[in-house]
Amino acid sequence: MVKLILYLFVIPLVVYAMDSVNINGIFKKGQSNYYQARVMYMFLVMVLSFNIVQFINDFLGVFR
Repeated sequence: MVKLILYLFVIPLVVYAMDSVNINGIFKKGQSNYYQARVMYMFLVMVLSFNIVQFINDFLGVFR
């Protein structure tokens, strides 16, 4: 239950932070590469969110 609450707070924060990164500038120009950049953006958000939630959960586990 704690992880679900953490995910609800962390995912919007990660999306907000990732908005500052120009992911399209990293990829080659073209229409198909736009979708590849969006997919990579979603995977980066999921990976960062997972790692942040795991860290916070482990950190809170020290105090239990």
